[in-house]
Amino acid sequence: MPTIKDVAKKAGVAVSTASYALSGKGKVSASTLERVRKAAVELNYQKNGFASDLKSTRTNTIALILSDLSGPYYSELIKGVQDVTSSNGYGLIACSSIGGKESTANKFLREKRVDGAIVLAHNIDDDLLNLSANQNFPIVVLDRNLANDHIIHVEVNNEDGARKATEHLIERGHNSIAFVAGPNDSHDSNLRFNGYINALEKNNLTYYSRFKVTGDFTRDGGYRATRMLIAQQTLPEAIFYANDEMAIGGLQALKEKAIKVPEDISIIGYDDIQLAEYAFPSLTTIRQPKYEIGALSAHMILQILSGEEVEKEYMLETELILRESVK
Repeated sequence: MPTIKDVAKKAGVAVSTASYALSGKGKVSASTLERVRKAAVELNYQKNGFASDLKSTRTNTIALILSDLSGPYYSELIKGVQDVTSSNGYGLIACSSIGGKESTANKFLREKRVDGAIVLAHNIDDDLLNLSANQNFPIVVLDRNLANDHIIHVEVNNEDGARKATEHLIERGHNSIAFVAGPNDSHDSNLRFNGYINALEKNNLTYYSRFKVTGDFTRDGGYRATRMLIAQQTLPEAIFYANDEMAIGGLQALKEKAIKVPEDISIIGYDDIQLAEYAFPSLTTIRQPKYEIGALSAHMILQILSGEEVEKEYMLETELILRESVK
């Protein structure tokens, strides 16, 4: 099996430098860190593991790593994870990935302070996940595809959900439809954009690049993106927001300019957070099975820790929820 010396040799660095890079201790340049991690992945070094892999005791705790603990999307997801962990005698630690390489989330993954992790945080590095996962430390990812025997992929059918949203707007007579995207590096947002494009093409509608604007999955981001669409002076007939928070921000921006929803423009969101039903007008949206995502992810972790075999990929479906924001 490969050793730290093999990794150091392949990366062209000293053994101590390779050790620092993989443990997260000591100062290592970004370029060196990337070389070492790449070498470790290519050598499949995670099977030998870091020294911390040698721990023989269980913590009976699972980590849930999220990009942002404050977003309304996460409450049902967290409850799903918590219900399964607590009913099986496990604790749950939810932490944010904010803080980069020195974040608590990264330390949990590098040092394996818990028994497994569920990750929904696009700013957690793929290489770190590949290096951390092993048979004694399973990881479930909710926002990416990784080819690793010890990483389970649980995903919502985002492309199909976005297609449903776009086709609903088309069926209601809207031919010019804008798309407000999440962060550029968001796997989920990119899949939703693909579904939007596929629906336009299927219905022989033209995609206009000016009608794609980027938010950041927040209300402020949706507000700013909508202001940008308004500033172009030629509004689309409808707007599809890649999540509900941005749609709620968009409602505010439209209200400030006396643009009525749905009389002047229709809007549709994605997620079906609790606020969607109480927005004015209430928000038509695509419902994700948020509780089920969390519960299934936790269940998979516990099955693996019990020595059971599980499937590597799970796909959950979405549902169109009709309310008042589409005429």
